[in-house]
Amino acid sequence: MYLQTVITGIGPEVADMAEGGVVILFADGAPPELAEVSVLHKTVEEPSAKQPPVGAAVRIGSIAVKITGIGPTAWAKMTSMGHIVFAFNGGDASDRPGEICVTEVPLAELLGQLKAGIRITVG
Repeated sequence: MYLQTVITGIGPEVADMAEGGVVILFADGAPPELAEVSVLHKTVEEPSAKQPPVGAAVRIGSIAVKITGIGPTAWAKMTSMGHIVFAFNGGDASDRPGEICVTEVPLAELLGQLKAGIRITVG
């Protein structure tokens, strides 16, 4: 297991970001301007120092997707700041260095799982 975390809050602009296929996670205590666009979370246990590989499972509540591409700084940001950008585009290369690409999922299903108390796991 690379990450186990629980959603603690949803910024008011998260749904708009998700419509564009992007979900941003940020650890509790994020600055207000970042919290507005972020899914706030608190880790259950420290994330793994080892980066997950392409093909690793990502679960957001009842949704299961796979990592299809990972930017060179994406996991370092997770371990240092609790910050991940998930792009639900199925891409094999990320557009941004801090982004993790995962398989696509219907928007309604994704939005239905983005609420406080939902567990997110990687691995």
